[in-house]
Amino acid sequence: MTEIVLGIGASHSTLMNTHWEETYHKDRAERFRDALGEARDALAAARPDTVVLIGSNHFRGFWLDLIPSFTIGVDECVASGESGTPKGPQPVDRPLALHLAGSLVEQAGFDVAFSARLQIDHGQSHAIQYLLDGLDVELVPLVVNVFAPPLPALDRCERLGRAIREAVLTFPGDRRVAVIGSGGLSHRLPWPDWRAPDGEDEEFMVGAWLNGRNNWQDYDVRRREIIRAAEAALNPGFDQEFLSWIEQGQAHRITEYTTEELEKVAGNGAQELRTWLLMAAALDHIPGRRLAYEPMPEWLTGMGVAVLDPAQTPVQSKERQS
Repeated sequence: MTEIVLGIGASHSTLMNTHWEETYHKDRAERFRDALGEARDALAAARPDTVVLIGSNHFRGFWLDLIPSFTIGVDECVASGESGTPKGPQPVDRPLALHLAGSLVEQAGFDVAFSARLQIDHGQSHAIQYLLDGLDVELVPLVVNVFAPPLPALDRCERLGRAIREAVLTFPGDRRVAVIGSGGLSHRLPWPDWRAPDGEDEEFMVGAWLNGRNNWQDYDVRRREIIRAAEAALNPGFDQEFLSWIEQGQAHRITEYTTEELEKVAGNGAQELRTWLLMAAALDHIPGRRLAYEPMPEWLTGMGVAVLDPAQTPVQSKERQS
């Protein structure tokens, strides 16, 4: 029997790797890092065989020549290794990945893309680095388009999360499956709407996103300079509210926002919360446990970690969420 044994939502930031010494809120940074360690310990205790790893694309695995809304890696998966994150081939649970891709298309009506040679970036490899370190697990990577509009609607993501749950539970094998949503919380990246770049920096970024498939490293130095020059734009009030929804099993409430409204209140980086929403729906929206929330302006991001554990959820709470 295949079962879903744990869910984790966690923010990511490559600045943890590249600018730790320049981080001035060291106490906050250490609390967040410790929470990642606590989530990793919870994952180890749940003993998963496979992790459905849901993350975003930062134009190092997908480019503007082709941007699907949702892409499942079904065979080869290679991490780009930028900014000190893991690099190289990652183990994929091919039978489960193929089952998910087929079930979502044939039974659930989701026309997800698939890739037999997927490249991921820190939108997923940050979680590999900090949450899967030392664990003997395989992956089913799912990449969500959160930065190249038009974006998949939030309620569509919630429905996909539920469909993933059904597909996993009908897998004709014996798997213990965990689900990780990597990204968010509130933050604003100095990235343009690719359809209407304004100024030299935005023109450069769109050019990198369009032309970087075979040489993305050539654009990386200036990309990093543009990002490091950006001012933080966090909304801790929004972040706290979203985390309270996670704790109450009500992450679906974020679907009350349109894409435009979410960006206005919490920044373009908050579009990554689609990954948390997918994860929470795959866990049937059981109540979660917040491990940390730290506003980190020097990382440009509100950093949070939460765990959803079916083993710690009373039966009556599960029934209320179904």
